[in-house]
Amino acid sequence: MKDFIKYVGATITGIVMLSVIVGILGVISLVGLAASTASTVQVKDGSVFTLVLKNNIDERGTDNPIGFLNGSDTTIDGLNDIISAIHKAKDNENIKGIYIQADGMATDSPASLHAIREALLDFKKSGKWIISYSDGYSQSEYYLCSVADQILLNPQGQIGWHGLAAEPVFYKDLLAKFGVKYELCKVGKYKSAPEQVTADGMSEANREQVTAYLTGIWKVMLKDVSASRKISTDSLNAYADRFMDLADAQELIKLRLIDKTMYADEVKNVIKKRLDIDTDTDIPQLSLGDMLNVEDKKNRGDKVAVYYAYGDIVDEDNSNPMNPQTCIVGKDMCKDLEELADDDDVKAVVLRVNSPGGSAYASEQIWHAVTKLKAKKPVVVSMGGYAASGGYYISCAANYIYSDPTTITGSIGIFGMFLNYSELMKDKLGIKFDEVKTNKHANFGTRSRFFNAEEMAILDKYIGKGYELFRKRVADGRKMSVAQVEQIAQGRVWLGNDALKIHLVDGIGSLDDAVKKAAQLAKLDEYYASEYQTPSSWYETLLASASGNSGSYLDEQMQATFGELYEPLRYIKQVENMSKIQARLPYFLTIR
Repeated sequence: MKDFIKYVGATITGIVMLSVIVGILGVISLVGLAASTASTVQVKDGSVFTLVLKNNIDERGTDNPIGFLNGSDTTIDGLNDIISAIHKAKDNENIKGIYIQADGMATDSPASLHAIREALLDFKKSGKWIISYSDGYSQSEYYLCSVADQILLNPQGQIGWHGLAAEPVFYKDLLAKFGVKYELCKVGKYKSAPEQVTADGMSEANREQVTAYLTGIWKVMLKDVSASRKISTDSLNAYADRFMDLADAQELIKLRLIDKTMYADEVKNVIKKRLDIDTDTDIPQLSLGDMLNVEDKKNRGDKVAVYYAYGDIVDEDNSNPMNPQTCIVGKDMCKDLEELADDDDVKAVVLRVNSPGGSAYASEQIWHAVTKLKAKKPVVVSMGGYAASGGYYISCAANYIYSDPTTITGSIGIFGMFLNYSELMKDKLGIKFDEVKTNKHANFGTRSRFFNAEEMAILDKYIGKGYELFRKRVADGRKMSVAQVEQIAQGRVWLGNDALKIHLVDGIGSLDDAVKKAAQLAKLDEYYASEYQTPSSWYETLLASASGNSGSYLDEQMQATFGELYEPLRYIKQVENMSKIQARLPYFLTIR
């Protein structure tokens, strides 16, 4: 028996030691892999930058090592990385052109598409070429690739060209079946974020603003494609009305929407012809990952910090470290901005804001930190896809604000939304409540009943104070009167192009334009941009997973199962952890 225990113990010890050794070797291998990919890439003469559009695109890229190991591809390409790679390709004399392979990408917003497209247009100013190919272009992919010198399509492929539509989803009646209801206080007739759980359809005010910005985005797309393809906007609109998604490829050629049809394996000969090389010669290609490791221009002069603020604005970070969702944590951003203010090497700061808003309290704290930073050095805001509600709150104090033409901004308004389970507990589950209290409002906010009229009046007054403060912050930052702000507030959402007309932003431009403006305000002759708030590395993500925070797998499966319903469902799930007073963009609109 003793021998048996001894041998079993030895076996268990051996297995544990083997597991440790394998784990160490695995980590060493991953470190080696990371080190090898981080080395500088040498660019051969006659090279082509191959931009494969197949992943989700967000403000900044993220890797998912667990997803890589278990076979679920959840890599997110960074908008910053794509634009940086395009700029490098323009400046590198050994790179002769860009080949775009559209393969099912998805972006966080129309503004991100526009930003990439503008970078590609700038690339063409160098006299270099762009060729695109796809087995089938989505409308977003076609808009982006319409900038190419040649648009190639599989003979059996289609392009998406049908116009834009938004279809919000409403959950009020579904929640009512379970005895769950949201009680709402809000200021601003356009402030329609709560409608998805408090109404069963769009309010007329919300329909008005969604129609306005959807039409505005479509006008930008029509104008851009028209300029690149030499097709009138009237014709493009007519094609959309004919629903070109199912049109024959030869008709697409006739309408000048594409240039040629061919199979994927034939594209390389088109590129070789552009490069003027033999058909049996290999094409030197660089991927997006390669381009990120191509040597950039040397950093010379003074530093302009680019600080990324994207995602929901929250008081505390309750997200899973393995969850790809990002957020702006109020106290963390305040601390970061204080450090930038005290950093003598940083001469100016660009805030890259891409946020639908969130906690009104956190937004106010960040606003305060921005004003303190601005007292020491210039602050310029570059708006991404969204800088609305709380996202605009944290932007309005800057010295100068740039937006994309299709940025969704404004939404100056406040609401409070309170989840009530009393019908579920009483009518569905048979749970009864009684009470004893010392003062009139001692049980204010109890789940056992709805707010009474007097309590709602108290809440309305509190929400109103928050709205008045928001308006004053905007008025002070934009040098407007409160009355002027009120005319464009009331929770109204504005497109970037329209926001310029009403002085919510100062200019339409890119992140590069914002950096240049910050340098100009700081009176810098020579400068370079340096990104701040470094994303988590692959090994930090791996360690987070090892510590038990691996809930992202379930999150990924929910996203795959529910598709475009995922975001509103996630929102409902997170409401309980949110600040009760929100400055937030209306809805989760899927624009297609």
